[in-house]
Amino acid sequence: MIEYRNVSKIYPGNYPALDNVNLIIQPGEFVSVVGQSGAGKSTFLKLLYAEEKPTVGDVIFNKKNIVNLKTRNLPYHRRQIGTVFQDFKLLPKKTLFENVAFAMEVAGKTNKEIDHDVRQILDIVGLSRKMGKFPQEVSGGEQQRAALARALVNKPKVLVADEPTGNLDPISTWEIVQLLLKINEIGTTVILATHNKGIVDKICRRVVSLDKGRVIRDDMNGKYCI
Repeated sequence: MIEYRNVSKIYPGNYPALDNVNLIIQPGEFVSVVGQSGAGKSTFLKLLYAEEKPTVGDVIFNKKNIVNLKTRNLPYHRRQIGTVFQDFKLLPKKTLFENVAFAMEVAGKTNKEIDHDVRQILDIVGLSRKMGKFPQEVSGGEQQRAALARALVNKPKVLVADEPTGNLDPISTWEIVQLLLKINEIGTTVILATHNKGIVDKICRRVVSLDKGRVIRDDMNGKYCI
């Protein structure tokens, strides 16, 4: 499904964020991308949803080279990839229901589809009783669950989570991790970028380690287990 081929990304000032990365992610995998701050994790993800382009190399998604995507095709590509970040990016003047619904409105869904799918996804993430609340009226963990619901409501093939637990307490962190595992179990490919070793140690999934933009380890043998 996803392949990085000889990918390097060099930012102005000759700063190498990624250095000759070669990696394949299969459909349905759960992959944790780990490394210290500045290791290249966020850049690795940004290349996938085409916020950045590689300086050298190719990024393949569903047999298409993202590097060659025309601007008019970017919205369709990005709808196939749900994104969740450390800061929840919820609209403060919209309820949780409206925040999730907004993602479907942008995609041109009907009111009937929106009402059905938003209620369903909020139930999955455990927010069906709080859908009428505004972001500031719920906890940080609940805000992140709403962000997850928004990322998933258009049924993307891949969920990208960039430090999604960075602003959360330990209990909320584990709840989000369990949700990510649940999402993966129903068939969505999950790519989790984190520097939190405690999280990775509890997830029995593939781990890709980055250091100074290079892949220094690709552990596929299930060493990291709950």
